[in-house]
Amino acid sequence: MSSTFSIPRPVRLGAEVYDWLLKKLMSLEIEPGGRISVDKLARELGVSQTPIREALSQLEAQGLVVKIHLSGYRAASQLTRKQFDDLCELRLLLEPAAAARAAVRMSEDELGALRTLAADMEEPVPGDPLAAYNAFAQQDARFHGEVARASGNALLHDIVTHQRVHLHLFRLRFYTRVTQDAIVEHARIIEAFRQRDPEAAAAAMRSHIEKAHARFKDVFDS
Repeated sequence: MSSTFSIPRPVRLGAEVYDWLLKKLMSLEIEPGGRISVDKLARELGVSQTPIREALSQLEAQGLVVKIHLSGYRAASQLTRKQFDDLCELRLLLEPAAAARAAVRMSEDELGALRTLAADMEEPVPGDPLAAYNAFAQQDARFHGEVARASGNALLHDIVTHQRVHLHLFRLRFYTRVTQDAIVEHARIIEAFRQRDPEAAAAAMRSHIEKAHARFKDVFDS
């Protein structure tokens, strides 16, 4: 893996290393299952091992890298078609129910925060399109996590957030239409929340998940 990337120092060095690694992982420039050498990265980026290890620990928590005993770090394997379909099935079992509960239980502050997050996702991010896509993937994960949190069911929230499904889905392909479609679908979910309509919220979330499944599944059909 080669790079001409140069990190300005000392501003938020750990965050910059994380962003660089995330971009490489999401774009598959670091191949799924590929070994990630801390020493090699430190030499390439001209930094100490500390920010490299901090970034890898964060990525490990997100399920994008795995730490193997006596072997170091590797990029997480790509989803298989079976895993992809199973995740969609699990989401359809959990997230519409979470949305229905959230429509009834969420506070005005929680609704306001969700609307702000959705509005932020609509704002174009200047610069590198892939970096913007990666940022959207993380915001998308937050959106679904906050809906699950607003359901009031802590266990449901833990399951939704720890599946880390959103980063893995967006990692399947770089496709800007994904963000445009998701924004429209999020707006329908929020409108159902605004109306405090649990049935509409569940239906909007179900439709969103089914459409997301359709958007990404042709990765496996090609």
